[in-house]
Amino acid sequence: MRFTVSQSSLAKALSVVSKGIASHSTIPVLGGILMRASNGTLEMQTSDLDTSIRHKIAANVEEEGETVISGRMLSNVVKNLQDAAVTFDGGEGTINVTCDKSSFHLNTLNASEFPSFPEIAMERSVELPCDALSEMVDKVYKVTSRDTSRPVLAGILLNVEENCVRLVATDSYRLVVCDTNVETSSLEGTFEMIIPGTAFHDVLSLPSDSATVIIGATTNQVIFVSGNTTYVSRRIEGTFPNYKQLLPSSCLTTMRTKVADLAGALRRVSSIATSNSAVRFDVDPDAGLVTLSSTSPDQGDAREQVNVEVEGEANSICMNYRYVGDCVGALSQDSEVTLELQQSMRPGVFKSYGKINYLYLLMPVRM
Repeated sequence: MRFTVSQSSLAKALSVVSKGIASHSTIPVLGGILMRASNGTLEMQTSDLDTSIRHKIAANVEEEGETVISGRMLSNVVKNLQDAAVTFDGGEGTINVTCDKSSFHLNTLNASEFPSFPEIAMERSVELPCDALSEMVDKVYKVTSRDTSRPVLAGILLNVEENCVRLVATDSYRLVVCDTNVETSSLEGTFEMIIPGTAFHDVLSLPSDSATVIIGATTNQVIFVSGNTTYVSRRIEGTFPNYKQLLPSSCLTTMRTKVADLAGALRRVSSIATSNSAVRFDVDPDAGLVTLSSTSPDQGDAREQVNVEVEGEANSICMNYRYVGDCVGALSQDSEVTLELQQSMRPGVFKSYGKINYLYLLMPVRM
């Protein structure tokens, strides 16, 4: 096997496929990258048996062949090379890598031991814009659960119908719903599935030259295709919670303020909350103020008032400041956020409207 590629395109390709390398596997070949050179193309594959990634780049192939090279070693080598042509020569047991005045003699593994890439036969699929979808996933990903006993909560519910894309995630303490309008006229009916949160986040953080991503489903797999990259992950089986029945139909109090003002006050008041994660919100409609306060038995207490627009009656709620911080951190600091309150031990609902509509329901803590 002998081929030549540019250092920049190889480094970019490695940043894509490295997401699929098994980090703690006892199977040596899963820590490597399958390199297959043929017909003017270098195909690179990685797999941890749950996730498989394939990426293709142009190459000057003088002799076809395939081999497996340690992913960590190859990445360390390539990122430190000059931005010049990189030549690979060999493959059976060892391979020579040369670039400018640098040369490396690397050990390789047998390509026949590498897992076959999954067969892709999508039963249904939808094509969506990468930019909008990536922004939406960033807003909901933190709310996915890390509890392995309830795998369905580790997923993000994707629903596409009638030119609307909606993402939903919950960890049972909070619920987030994002939606936006996109052109989906080519889609017949509704596309809905639960996608592993980590896979969804990873695939949209990969560098890509394509403006869209195709998301498809088989019986037990979710497939992403964007440009020259194919990402395959296991589907999450189960039924996503009926989130619509959790959303309150009315509220007693509505307050509206700038995200930056609320985020700044929250950050300052919570700075003393070392042993108590609760921050209290007291809404005063007559004064047009919300008072944020926190108390720490060891450190003392803190409070700050923020100007707000209020509709309804005076109200109070106590919430985990970290969870509130995740909410305001997902929003543009220049935008406005609304907090809708019911009774003190009922969930608070944050809402923000724009190109992407955002709803964040948060369970209260005891005052």
